[in-house]
Amino acid sequence: MAKTILITSGKGGVGKSTVCTMLGAALARQNSRVLMLETDCGLRNLDLMNGLENQVVYDLGDVLLGRCEPAKAILKCPSSQGLDLLPAAGSTRFQIPAGTLNRLIEGLKEFYDYILVDCPAGFDDIFDAVMAASDMGLVVVTPNLISVKDGAKAADLMYQAGVKEGRLLINMVPKRWKPTEALPDFDAIIDMVGLQLLGVIPVDSEMSENLNRGKMGLYSEGVEVFDNIARRLKGKWIPLRID
Repeated sequence: MAKTILITSGKGGVGKSTVCTMLGAALARQNSRVLMLETDCGLRNLDLMNGLENQVVYDLGDVLLGRCEPAKAILKCPSSQGLDLLPAAGSTRFQIPAGTLNRLIEGLKEFYDYILVDCPAGFDDIFDAVMAASDMGLVVVTPNLISVKDGAKAADLMYQAGVKEGRLLINMVPKRWKPTEALPDFDAIIDMVGLQLLGVIPVDSEMSENLNRGKMGLYSEGVEVFDNIARRLKGKWIPLRID
C-alpha cells in the first residue's frame, strides 16, 4: 500500500517539480514503485522533465472526468524503471473535484510504494484536497525569507488538516550562501518552518539543464543528494550536512 506524499511550498519558483522528479527517480533506483501525480493544471512540466512531452494522450483531467481509465493516462518514465507519471490536465480552467481525486489516489495505492503529489503554488482547493489524501507533506523552501514564511504557512495548514508527518527540504542553496539578519543559518529556517529537516539541496546547474532537456537519468551532483534524501525518507540514518 503506497505512502502518499504531498510536495508543496506556498511560493512558486522553489523547485517543487524538480524535487518531485528527482526524488521519484531516487526512490525508483532503490527498488520502489513510484507514481508522480501532477496537479498543476494548465502548467504541467513533469512530462517535459521526464522526456514524455510527446507521449501525453490522456491526462489527470480525462481520468477524473471518466473519459479513460487511469492505466491509459499513466506513462512510464524512460530514464527510470519503476517511475510512472500521471500528468496534470492541460487546461488552466479545469477544476479538480476533491472527492474524485481522493478516490483516485486511494485506488492507485495498491499498485505503488509511493505516490508523490506535485501541488501547484499557493493554498487553494487542490491543496486542501491533496492534504486530505496524504500521509506526509514535504515543504520545499529556498533560503529566502518570503519562501520560508510561505513554507511555515504550508506546514501550519498541514498540521491543522491532520497530515501525519511533515518534513522540510531547503532547495536551491548556493555554494556560497550569504546568511542574512533574518536568516542567519539553516537552524533559523528550520525553526521558522517548524518541521524536521530532510535534506539540503545545492544549486546544480547541470541537473537543471538535464531536466530541461528531458534527460533526468544523467548523473550530476544533485543525483547523490536526492539518493540520500530518499534513504532518509525510508527511515535509514544518513548524516545530514547543513554547513
